[in-house]
Formats: sequence, structure tokens, C-alpha cells
Amino acid sequence: MTPEHASELARKICDLAPVVPVLVIKDAAQAEGLARALVKGGLPALEVTLRTPCALEAISEMAKVAGGAVGAGTLLTTQDVENAKKAGATFGVSPGATDRLLDACEANDLPLLPGAATSSEVMRLLERGYNVQKFFPAEANGGAPALKAIGAPLPQVKFCPTGGISIKNVNDYLSLSNVLCCGGSWVAPSDLVDAGDWDGIEALAREAAALKR
Repeated sequence: MTPEHASELARKICDLAPVVPVLVIKDAAQAEGLARALVKGGLPALEVTLRTPCALEAISEMAKVAGGAVGAGTLLTTQDVENAKKAGATFGVSPGATDRLLDACEANDLPLLPGAATSSEVMRLLERGYNVQKFFPAEANGGAPALKAIGAPLPQVKFCPTGGISIKNVNDYLSLSNVLCCGGSWVAPSDLVDAGDWDGIEALAREAAALKR
């Protein structure tokens, strides 16, 4: 897979909804119910971070839910990429980008949303062919004003900002011309997930899906 094709597919994922839920799954038994609630609420693109022992199992369970597009987040190594692909992930997300990780995603035909935090990182990824990127960590790197400033000289790059974004500030990002969608964990708070409150999560998803961009 070429970087250009990867960005084309990543853009289609980003275009599915204004928000991509960033999920830390602690119990794979919750995965299917959580995915169904989010998809039913209008958020079909789901990022499962590889931060817990059951993350790959959770991806496999979520991949069975009709209408969803499940990706693996926190990709750091070649092994992460291969494991995510085998588990059924249809896209990947990384906090940053290294040549080895980019090579692995391209070799395994896994569209990647690579992370960038500075203009130089954005330019380096663009030079390779990635024009759809993740701005991370968004709030810690100056928030929407910083991303707007990066976009002025680099309008050809579109972003999915993630990190510190909530319902309180998401519109600041979605209003930017270089933002396709935002990544956020607020649509699946741990207390609702632990309680199995799928109706509550569906309601949060509907609120997020209705955001303007």
C-alpha cells in the first residue's frame, strides 16, 4: 500500500463521523456491546488503543459488529501492526511516526493515521505521501490555535486531532478547515462502560454524531 492510498482510505474513515471514539478496553466481554452502542449512535469508526492485554481480542469482537470500522490505536512496532491486522483492524493510528512503523503499515496494507505534533513532523510525513494525519497530543501542543497556525502554510494536510478533546472544546477544532474529525474518549466514559450502560453511551454518541464540521 502506498502512502497516498493509505491517506485516501484514512480520509474515508475520518469522513464517517465528526468524532472517532478512542477506546481503552479493559474487558473484551464489553467490546461487542460497546461497539454496537457507538455504531447505533452514529459513530462507526472506532479506535481501540493497544494499551491493555485484551485490546486485540476486543478488536476481533468489535470487527464482527455490522456497520463499524474498527482500527487499532497506539501502534508502535511492526509486531503491533501485524497483530492488529490479524485481529481484524481495518486501519491504524499512531501517536507519532517512524520509518519502521510506516514501512510495516504499508507492507501489511493497513491504512495509517500517523501522529504529528510539529510543522517539521507534518512536512516529513507529507514528503512521504501522507496528507491525512493525526495531530497529537492536541491540547498539550497548543490546541486549536496551534493547529490552525500549522494549517496556514500546509493547507494540503488534513487532520484528526486527538488528546484532551472533549465536548467542551471539540467545536473549536471541527470549525477549522484542516480538520476532518476529532478523536475523543468522552463518548465512552469508563463508568458507563463498566456499568454496561449502552443506552447512555449511545446517547453520548448521538450527541457527538450531530456535531457540525
